[in-house]
Amino acid sequence: MRRYLIGILLALLCAFGACSRQDPVPAQPVLQDGEWTGTGEGRSGTILIKMTVREHRITDIVVVSQSESSFAQEAIREMITRAIKKQAILGDVDAVSGATLTSNGVIEAVNMAIRAALGQGDSGKTAYRDGTCDIVVVGAGGAGLSAAVEAASGGNLRIIVLEKQGILGGNTNYSTGGINAAGTEAQRTLGISDTPDLFYEDTMKGGKQKNIPSLVRSLVDHAAATIAWLSSLGADLSDVGLMGGSSVRRTHRPKGGTAIGPHLMKVLKEASAKSNVEIRTSNKVVGLLTENGAVTGVKVEDASGNTYRLSAKAVVIATGGFGANLQMVTSYQPSLSGFATLNHPGATGDAFSWLADVGGSTIHMEYIQIHPTAEADNHILITEAVRGNGAILVNRAGNRFVNEMDTRDVVSAAILRQEGGDAFLVFDQSVRSSLSSIETYANQHLLTEGKDIGELAFRAGLPSSAFSATMARYAAFQKAGTDDDFGRTGTQMTSPLQTPPFYAIRIKPAIHHTMGGIRVDADMHVLRADDSPVPGLYAAGEVTGGLHGANRLGGNGVADIVVNGKIAGRKAAEYAK
Repeated sequence: MRRYLIGILLALLCAFGACSRQDPVPAQPVLQDGEWTGTGEGRSGTILIKMTVREHRITDIVVVSQSESSFAQEAIREMITRAIKKQAILGDVDAVSGATLTSNGVIEAVNMAIRAALGQGDSGKTAYRDGTCDIVVVGAGGAGLSAAVEAASGGNLRIIVLEKQGILGGNTNYSTGGINAAGTEAQRTLGISDTPDLFYEDTMKGGKQKNIPSLVRSLVDHAAATIAWLSSLGADLSDVGLMGGSSVRRTHRPKGGTAIGPHLMKVLKEASAKSNVEIRTSNKVVGLLTENGAVTGVKVEDASGNTYRLSAKAVVIATGGFGANLQMVTSYQPSLSGFATLNHPGATGDAFSWLADVGGSTIHMEYIQIHPTAEADNHILITEAVRGNGAILVNRAGNRFVNEMDTRDVVSAAILRQEGGDAFLVFDQSVRSSLSSIETYANQHLLTEGKDIGELAFRAGLPSSAFSATMARYAAFQKAGTDDDFGRTGTQMTSPLQTPPFYAIRIKPAIHHTMGGIRVDADMHVLRADDSPVPGLYAAGEVTGGLHGANRLGGNGVADIVVNGKIAGRKAAEYAK
């Protein structure tokens, strides 16, 4: 028994020893000394940073090159400060308010440099080989992801989205206004009477009757159901505002007037992930694959310059317009030479070079819209919703000169006729409080502020007596519900602009939207010159032409990308099956 007990004790001691002698914990990777670089996609292009590591700690990060606007420099400095303080991969870090895309670009660049310093290399890049899928969507903006999510809803289809930029969203990221639709639940809740027929009439009038009627009819008839679809995906479209050229409030946006673009992209990205849609960034389509006259896939170039072929049963082109390709813009509209652009750097019109190979045709390429209210120094879009919520425009003499709620082409032309080709967008605290997107402009330091009208005039460089008289005259018009000077309707004058403090933003027109593009029918088939569809090829969004005619109404652009992106996805899925 004694020997037995001693044996048990020895066994226990051995077991305890074995448990206490755990395998060595693998050493955590440390930052290697040296200089490391990383890149990320900001608002206006690639951000390149250089990170210095000494004694295994980040001692400095400098920006080697970037194209961000002056206001974004604060965001860059803040992100760099956070990175040095954390000394590790930046995860869920709050972006600097008003500079989300710039902040995310810096984070992406810093994380790439940190991975390199940890010896992990660029694990975010995948080398793809030739492959197959059911549907390829080219472009990961609002139109592309709407098409992908809708196509995936049919089930049993492999869908791949290819995006040439390092980030998703394209111009949708910068959209602020909202989505036009008529006869929606949100309108009924707010007591707004509207119909698809009135929506149709406004769109045709705004487009100078140059619009393709069947495309307009399809848009207005499908818009309300598309609002319901987005709401089912989690979008907040409960706020309804007014945009230029619309007879009634029909521009749907998040509560408080928050910018529609970032909200829409968040909803569509989450829906894409839930639908198992594969998205490949930094993969640029350089051509279409064809067989017997039908489109059967795409040729792709990855970030390293390697090429591969992706075969598919159907292809949806959703690459956006060409507003950032100034050479292309001026080839169709020489009068726009020297204008700034509001477009993201990827809006270069790549898809148009592919059309010749498949016999596709274009329409209205000469119709290029300039937006009247771009901030004059940094070329940042100031949403039309600011005017829709009550703001006015005055020239350097302190006088109004146009109906601020007229169509974009009319307002832009009026601004360009003023001294200096610019104007001031003027509003008060009541307007600022009614539209949360104005806070973005405040964070970007775009607002000139005065505690009263006289102080605002001084700070904006306007003649005080003339400007004060203009503000008093407008307040009287607003109270009477009649604009005797320029015909702005009572429903368009929502504020007397008498609540201090007062604000002004100097603005001037800039290139905004290309109405022309690929010819399509109401099912988003790409059409040849003889009106026959190119088998297997669809297109949606700003890359298409004909819907907006000679001038696009505010709120119709986002309606276009979502409504027609959804249609293109559904029709591509039907064709693929």
